[in-house]
Formats: sequence, structure tokens, C-alpha cells
Amino acid sequence: MTAIRAAFTAQAAACASLGSPFMAQLMRLCATQDWPAGAVSTRIHDWTGDLGPSGQSVPLRLAGALHALHLQGHARLAPVYPPQASDDATLWAAVADVLVSEQAAILRWLDSPPQTNEVRRSAVLIALGHWLADRFALPLRCSELGASAGLNLQWDDYALALGRQVFGPATPALTLSPDWTGALPPNTRPQVTARSGVDLTPLDPHAPNDALRLRAYLWPDQPDRQMLTQAAITTARTIVAKGDAIDWLPGQLDHHAGQTHLIYTTIAWQYFPTAVQDRGAAMIRAAGQSARDDAPLAWFGMEPDGTGPGAALTLRLWPGDLTFALGRADFHGRWVQWTPVQIDKKD
Repeated sequence: MTAIRAAFTAQAAACASLGSPFMAQLMRLCATQDWPAGAVSTRIHDWTGDLGPSGQSVPLRLAGALHALHLQGHARLAPVYPPQASDDATLWAAVADVLVSEQAAILRWLDSPPQTNEVRRSAVLIALGHWLADRFALPLRCSELGASAGLNLQWDDYALALGRQVFGPATPALTLSPDWTGALPPNTRPQVTARSGVDLTPLDPHAPNDALRLRAYLWPDQPDRQMLTQAAITTARTIVAKGDAIDWLPGQLDHHAGQTHLIYTTIAWQYFPTAVQDRGAAMIRAAGQSARDDAPLAWFGMEPDGTGPGAALTLRLWPGDLTFALGRADFHGRWVQWTPVQIDKKD
């Protein structure tokens, strides 16, 4: 199996498992059909390195380009993109035409990796915020690494509805309702007094081209994600700094009396090079050594750990260097298993 076919086949399987039949169909066709001659086909077939979901995500770059064209009203894609349904031959014929006719636009999208600022991941941040507020009874200062457009920096603007119990503000910007198993979060309401984030290529959700980029990487047959993201875009207000997350981090590691400092990532840490991860982890651990009861430090990650299902929810707290396995969550936030357990082992 060629690298191209392997990458698109793997992405098709991932899309199917994440509830997108259209994306699974599109990615499968890219893996199995003959590509039309042209600059897009040449660019992708000459690509070097890991093209797949764990590497440079070339399939999602292409899918984002096509979806952006559709969102802009492309006449050739409108009859074959959701909510319309098409057979394989009809869909591929339309896509093949666009790969040639819109090659300049598609090539620009292929230059950059995908950015999916998935707001449904905020469900675990809301639960975590309540957990930390209950434990420390202090307001929160939030620092997000790999924050993209900052939509998940506004998690306290969102509500988490779990059956009859709703966590969050009385008039939320949006409401998240994941499939939830395990205990409910504590009722203690968190208060966020400061927030900041960093990203190598931050997006401004109020800039039309950046808002298009955020929407284009959502999958066309999942309109609920479009609706939630648009609501988050409308109310976004935190400017994300441009830079390397670990270069930015030292300026955030001072302790403020009367605040819990929460540093977090949601499906971002995995993309940092190993040496960068090691340097960042060492900085956070060193800062933790001087944390105090009136200025605790929390480091949270919603990140894959090689086991599954979904991502592990892991929290470290200082003072004391305590580790908690809080459960697991779907990569797109569709479900959460909330099972906070303290782990005695420290690295």
C-alpha cells in the first residue's frame, strides 16, 4: 500500500470512528480512486514524511480546503456535500473536477496543518474547573498551550448539561451535552479571574479568513459542531499570543497569592516535539516546587496516551506533586468518562 493510500485509509477509519460517514467516504475515495493530473495531485503524491493522522495530516489539509470551498458556495460541491448524499462515482467526479479547477486555492491550504479548535472539549474543562474550585476554594488563572483561536479559553462562558444538572452560567454562550458516565462534578462554581493562551499560528475568530479556517476543519456532516463553534466564535474575546508554547511558558509561571494557576492542553501536547515536551514538563515541575496552599499549581492534559478509548484526562497538583487520573474523553468531546482517582506514583 502506498503512503498516500495508507494515509487516506487511516483517516477514513478515524472519521468513521468519530461519527462522520461523509468524511469516511471522501477519505476512502481519495485512497482508492485515480487522481486527476494536475498540481494538487503532484503536490500530494510527491509529499515526503508521514502524511497520516499522526504526522502531517495531509488528508485533513485537503478535506479542509474542499470544505472551505463548499462553505464559500462552490457550485460544483453544493450538490454532493451534506446535507445532500451522493454515491461514490458522483462525489468523486465533483471532487476530481475541483482538484483541477481550484488548484491554486487548494495548494494554499495544503501549506498549513489543520487547526480544529473543538469547543466540545470544554466539557472536561468545565468539570475540572468545578473540581478545582471545590478543592481549593480559590479563583482560577488559566494558561492554555496550543490555544489556536482561544475558544477553549472561554470554557467558563459555556454550560455543561448532564441530565437535569447544569453546570455553568445562567445565560451561557453555548451548552455542551456529552454522553457522561461516572460521578458528576462538584457543584462549586469556578471563577476565572485571568486567562491567556499561546499558539504557533493563532487564529483571530473575528477575522473572516480565520473564522472560515475554524469552520472548514469541522466535518460537513456534523452541523452540531458548526453551530457550537459559531456560537463560540461570536462570543470569543481572548487574544492568543503568537509563539512557541514552551518559550512563552516561563513568563506565566509566577505564583499569585489567592489564585489557582491552571495550565492545560487539549489534544495539543502530543504535537510538541519530545525535547520540547521534556523542557516544558521540567519547567512546570520546577514551578510546582514553590507552589503554596494559597497559590496552588494545576497542570492538566486531555491527551492520547496510547491506550484508548479516546484521550486520557490527567491532572498534577502542587504543593504535594499529586497526580490524578480523572478519566477519559472522546477526542471531539462526544463522551466523557469522569472517574477521578488519585495516583500515588510520581515521576
